[in-house]
Amino acid sequence: MKEKLEQIKAEAIAQIRAADVPERLNDVRVKFLGKKGELTAVLKGMKDVAPEERPKVGQLVNDTRAAIETILEESKTKMERAIREQKMKEEVIDVTLPSKKNIMGHRHPNTIAQEEVERIFVGMGYEVIEGPEVEYDEYNFEKLNIPADHPAKDEQDTFYINKDIVLRTQTSPVQARIMEQGNLPIRMISPGRVFRSDEVDATHSPSFHQIEGLVIDRNISFADLKGTLEVFAKELFGPETKTKFRPHHFPFTEPSAEVDVSCFKCGGKGCRFCKGSGWIEILGCGMVHPHVLEMCGIDPTEYGGFAFGVGLERIALLKYEIDDMRLLYENDIRFLKQF
Repeated sequence: MKEKLEQIKAEAIAQIRAADVPERLNDVRVKFLGKKGELTAVLKGMKDVAPEERPKVGQLVNDTRAAIETILEESKTKMERAIREQKMKEEVIDVTLPSKKNIMGHRHPNTIAQEEVERIFVGMGYEVIEGPEVEYDEYNFEKLNIPADHPAKDEQDTFYINKDIVLRTQTSPVQARIMEQGNLPIRMISPGRVFRSDEVDATHSPSFHQIEGLVIDRNISFADLKGTLEVFAKELFGPETKTKFRPHHFPFTEPSAEVDVSCFKCGGKGCRFCKGSGWIEILGCGMVHPHVLEMCGIDPTEYGGFAFGVGLERIALLKYEIDDMRLLYENDIRFLKQF
């Protein structure tokens, strides 16, 4: 038995010294000291040893185990030290070099502009409501007083999924959906992405963003619309901003108007930014057409309202004095980090 234990010890030491990675040491530990290891097998064979010899054999097994464990720990410590020293040589840090700074992202100019517009209207008691970008032709055109043969449909008759489903050309379908629900009064804005088959240039893109607003209630007049948009313009562009309404035509509003604001760059005196006119066009608006109210289940003799729509990119371009819309989508970090 003593000779067998000496043989196990010698074999274990040889394998420990041959090990080159910690995993190999662990394999040696399992092979000789584990539950199914060679020393455990010797202990299980104690039943065949004479009773008077068992204490001596047990002591020999324990001594062998202790010797193997000691050599294992020494080898493990030595190996880990060597690995750590090698790693430190490979990962030398020059503390005199400037530290690496994490590049933090931030909000896109469009997002900043949208949140500011939302803040202004939420402060006036409006809700922010979003809707689907893939919309039914019925909501995108029909319920907004734009039938199939209407001339206004030509410039928006763009990306169709099939004859009844289209990528929305405006966020007004959200207003139609909300009016249909019949929960009056309504004070809402609907921001979101819209799609039109425009050529890409400094002021146009086939995909852009709009923010449209809607108010439906009793006794709503054009004066309410003018007052609302005047407050909006002053909050967005500064307290000295003036507004001007010019007659226009939109199928879903009557009467309709386009709104200009006094140039916040020159104070209305005329400059390159406003092309010498002193005014900058920012949005379209009008009183909701009675037929639109009827198609959405609202009695136009009892309720009225107004609607308006502004291009989000236009707000961003004006507010940050950007002269090319394409800069917003080129993902040039040199441009975006300015905001």
